[in-house]
Amino acid sequence: MSDTAPPWDEDEPRDEAPERDPDTVDIFGDPDPSPQPAMPEPPPPAPDLAEMPAYTVLARKYRPRTFEDLIGQEAMVRTLTNAFATGRIAHAFMLTGVRGVGKTTTARLLAQALNYESDTVHQPSMDLSVDGVHSAAIREGRHMDVLELDAASRTKVDEMRELLDGVRYSPVEARYKVYVIDEVHMLSTAAFNALLKTLEEPPPHAKFIFATTEIRKVPVTILSRCQRFDLRRVEPDVLARHFERICEKEGAKVEAEGLALISRAAEGSVRDGLSLLDQAIVQTEPGQVVPTKIVQDMLGLADRSQTIELFEQVMRGETGAAIHTFRTLWGFGADPVQVVLDLLEHSHQAAVSKALGPDALTLPKEQAQRIAAVGALASAGSLSRLWQMLLKAHDEVRRAPDPSAAVEMALIRLTYAADLPGPEEALKALRDGEPIGGGPSGGGGQVAAGGGAVAQARFAQPVMQAAPQAETVTLASFDDVLALIEKKRDMRLKLDVDGYVRLVSFRPGAIVFEPAPGTPKDLAQRLVARLKEWTGQPWLVAAEGGGGAETAWERQKREQREARAEIEADPFVRSVLDAFPGAEILAVKSLAIPQGEAASDPPVEPDDED
Repeated sequence: MSDTAPPWDEDEPRDEAPERDPDTVDIFGDPDPSPQPAMPEPPPPAPDLAEMPAYTVLARKYRPRTFEDLIGQEAMVRTLTNAFATGRIAHAFMLTGVRGVGKTTTARLLAQALNYESDTVHQPSMDLSVDGVHSAAIREGRHMDVLELDAASRTKVDEMRELLDGVRYSPVEARYKVYVIDEVHMLSTAAFNALLKTLEEPPPHAKFIFATTEIRKVPVTILSRCQRFDLRRVEPDVLARHFERICEKEGAKVEAEGLALISRAAEGSVRDGLSLLDQAIVQTEPGQVVPTKIVQDMLGLADRSQTIELFEQVMRGETGAAIHTFRTLWGFGADPVQVVLDLLEHSHQAAVSKALGPDALTLPKEQAQRIAAVGALASAGSLSRLWQMLLKAHDEVRRAPDPSAAVEMALIRLTYAADLPGPEEALKALRDGEPIGGGPSGGGGQVAAGGGAVAQARFAQPVMQAAPQAETVTLASFDDVLALIEKKRDMRLKLDVDGYVRLVSFRPGAIVFEPAPGTPKDLAQRLVARLKEWTGQPWLVAAEGGGGAETAWERQKREQREARAEIEADPFVRSVLDAFPGAEILAVKSLAIPQGEAASDPPVEPDDED
């Protein structure tokens, strides 16, 4: 072997030959390849769903932990608080109400309150702000002295007897042995009879808490031995505020109108509302605001302003416009059944506003005014017939193979019957020999609104005198309305309008006014009838609560007082009154100066001739 070290073992650095001569070309004649771009970094691995903590739905996460957390049940909490404070605690409680109002939650809270024990408190307590010795175990359903049962799975009498055999034994840890039986109405008659003897003479250490949604199915003998609490439906505005607080805690953002829609859709159930809120929060990306439109699409609701417009078109008898509005709603994804339900709701609200005033409606002010205007226009009988026809339409739409077509046929029927008189008006008109008004399409639609008696009367008198056509009059302001009333010489209507109508708003076809004290109840109806007769167009006239201007009579009186005050302040008049003590101004009159005489010279008195 040579002593010469190999080149790679040399300590001295040497210049390495380049791998490629830049002056040469590839074997295939290609130029020097350009540098390759850097490879993109691989995306981060998706999170392993199996390792993520299980999500707790809002209905469970925000279940009340104290009695103060129960919303809408203040009366029950107040009664229980007084009973615990005085020691008058019943041995059995019956909790009833619709789904999701908090029956089971209240039962668990009652079990905690009955067995509350802490270092300083050794008696039942309604204050659960600080967990007691048994609170956590009872809340988690693992306390041996609190038995939570479902009556649907223990309906037989043998199972009830087996359960009641343990009642005579004292509790192991807690103060009371508490039996919480949910959906107690599912028990059989024999099981109720077996329970009855224990409820008559319960041992002092046993308490029973029953919950049911069907209170009528519980025997009276059981009810008479229980202290009953009816849990109320939670009002939509209370629910909306509750949902808003939960959204703040969750870092979610939902528009206020969207929360109001969810609150109304919940129908008083907190649990149903929280489930819908859970569904609404995930409609957009985290951190973004959930718009009302998305909530409407999620619930299958139509825009309320558009359904109110549809309701107004139905009441005005505008068939084509009503169908066009419904098709627009249908195109935006509105459920046909929900549209009919909205019309039913508007019909009910119009009748309520007619009886109690627009302040009774839990709606935004603009929407309440529009529905109140419809209620003021229609009679109570018309609104009642509309309700019945909409109920029939709702059943038809639910069963129809094409729900949208069923809604359109219902709208045609409703708009046709909008202008038809009721049975009493039609019979009175026939008796007096007056013509009977028809629907928008004319013809024999009297059966829809008035029944068979009116139809038979029409066939008995086929020749009817046509109603005179109303002249087309355009009214651009309320002053035009006053001028038209004076022109038509309806003195009674003129006196009532001048004396009692405090105008709130006016637009062609709609008048909203504040009624002055003593306003005749039929003023709005008479004004609607006369304006429709004189102009040939339908009008909406509503008596609103407040904020109206002066009546014409009040404005006239004010102008007279101002004119009198101005005259009394005139220096010449003051000097005359001072010169004649006791003199007073009785009246102020404006004398019209004939044309052509204002600028003429005063007549010259002839000189007296001697």
